[in-house]
Amino acid sequence: MGKKQKDARGQIILECTEHKESGMPGTSRYISTKNRKNTPDRLEVKKYNPILRKMTIHREIK
Repeated sequence: MGKKQKDARGQIILECTEHKESGMPGTSRYISTKNRKNTPDRLEVKKYNPILRKMTIHREIK
């Protein structure tokens, strides 16, 4: 039996950046995974916001 390797792929939460500024209730969040070893900085992805009904930038939150 060898040592168990630590998994570099972790689960992250993406939250809409425009939704907070709009003043509308609720939030738009997506759950995804990323390789923390290859991309240590925060991820930004264009995703659909169903409340605002348009594509917006979703940023990784802690």
